[in-house]
Amino acid sequence: MTFSATTILVIALVVAILVAVAVWAYGTANRLDRLHVRSDLSWQALDAALARRAVVARAVAVAVVPTGYTFGSAPRPELDGERLAALADQAERADRAQRESTENRLSAALTAVPSAALPPQLVAELADAEARVLIARRFHNDAVRDTLALRTRRPVRWLHLGGTAPLPTYFEIAERPTASAGAGVDEMRTSARVVLLDEDGRVLLLRGHDPKVPDVHFWFTIGGGVEQGETLREAAVREIREETGLHVDASSLRGPIWRRVAVFPYDGDVIRSEELFFVLRRAAFSPQRGGFTEQERRAITDHRWCTADDMRAIAAGGEVVYPTELPDLLAEAEDVAAKEEDPGVRSIR
Repeated sequence: MTFSATTILVIALVVAILVAVAVWAYGTANRLDRLHVRSDLSWQALDAALARRAVVARAVAVAVVPTGYTFGSAPRPELDGERLAALADQAERADRAQRESTENRLSAALTAVPSAALPPQLVAELADAEARVLIARRFHNDAVRDTLALRTRRPVRWLHLGGTAPLPTYFEIAERPTASAGAGVDEMRTSARVVLLDEDGRVLLLRGHDPKVPDVHFWFTIGGGVEQGETLREAAVREIREETGLHVDASSLRGPIWRRVAVFPYDGDVIRSEELFFVLRRAAFSPQRGGFTEQERRAITDHRWCTADDMRAIAAGGEVVYPTELPDLLAEAEDVAAKEEDPGVRSIR
């Protein structure tokens, strides 16, 4: 039995199509599996952020109970600590189907609490918890959107490439213009920060304090807010010059490599900052304070080139190092400083 050239060509074409479909199906199934894992992990992160907010809400409830009640009268609704604690408990115990409604009720109750009823540190803690919920929810919904976009395509449905995994669902919770409208948090401020390393792998840290709390000191990397009209790299170069006297070229910076969202009280305000970290290696030098503002001269009192062990010792002595993960991240920063290409950005705490 012989086959004509046309028959062989048709058979080869059919085989090629089948192979291409099989390769596409295999790749798509693997991509779907990764998307489902991503949506599962993003839900776990969101669930953890919501749980942390519930813990902070209970702390807020304890703080407002004495304020909300007056002898012989009913509590003011916005300062009813018992109701707030009950809502936090309900949010934690709710199943997935009821979670959105209970979390939204808790959000409304937290928004109604005036910042004046809370100590400043608790205001900052609540704002930080709500900022983390907002970011985690956005990451989760992005993961759900990408998964559904692929999972609902007709070829994917026809070939059952999604298997039996349930479809992920969006999580909708009210977003306010700020992380905590009741806490008086300003718009997100973008900051450029620099992990400035010397030849021995030590990082330059500054020691400072909140002007309103002069007895509590903390340590932090070089950097500050991006000014209008500046790029992130230009802001990093300017901050290095102002805070150390060192002049560098923007091309010598590696990164940004890390992203951190921080909410903290400072000088009577609550600051919400998105910090992006660059890495730069230079020989050790003595920083100059010529570029400091008058407030910075009063608030920044010392500097030090620190190893990871030095930073752990500082933290053990009661002074916080920001970011708190920096001792464990120092080796990663050194690896980045030794390379020519910029890595991807990842979130840190």
